[in-house]
Amino acid sequence: MNLHQTVEREAAAAFAAAGITDNPVVLQPTKNPEHGDFQINGVMGAAKKAKQNPRELAQKVAEALADNTVIESAEVAGPGFINLRLRPEFLAQNIHAALNDARFGVAKNDKPQTVVIDYSSPNLAKEMHVGHLRSSIIGDSISRVLEFMGNTVIRQNHVGDWGTQFGMLVAYL
Repeated sequence: MNLHQTVEREAAAAFAAAGITDNPVVLQPTKNPEHGDFQINGVMGAAKKAKQNPRELAQKVAEALADNTVIESAEVAGPGFINLRLRPEFLAQNIHAALNDARFGVAKNDKPQTVVIDYSSPNLAKEMHVGHLRSSIIGDSISRVLEFMGNTVIRQNHVGDWGTQFGMLVAYL
């Protein structure tokens, strides 16, 4: 289970404790790290559905998240958003586990796919430049990441169009 899933599980338990059922948590990383690590946006929709004050309902969820082994603090912000800060000990534990794992905590895809990556495809009849090298390196990096995740990767590098050059040779002959 990854970090996002772990935090989402804790938030879902807090939703249930606050009496919110059949509503998504809507958890996402904060855009500004000063506000915390994650934010919960699902309270406002649940409050509207239940005809309750969103800020009061958010406060109930925040209180349900108190004394948590994952979440250090849950603060209500604005009309019903909840900003979450994760415990440093929890983060250190996850980093340590990932470093000791041969796959660094990255699970293989449940449903691997076949992916075709097209590299730089330079025209061999024309001069090469650094742009061809850059796109080849990017393509190879993406290929390696996809293979690490368990996908089958087909690397494609079409070596260019020779039609004009062969036409010129035929005309010359």
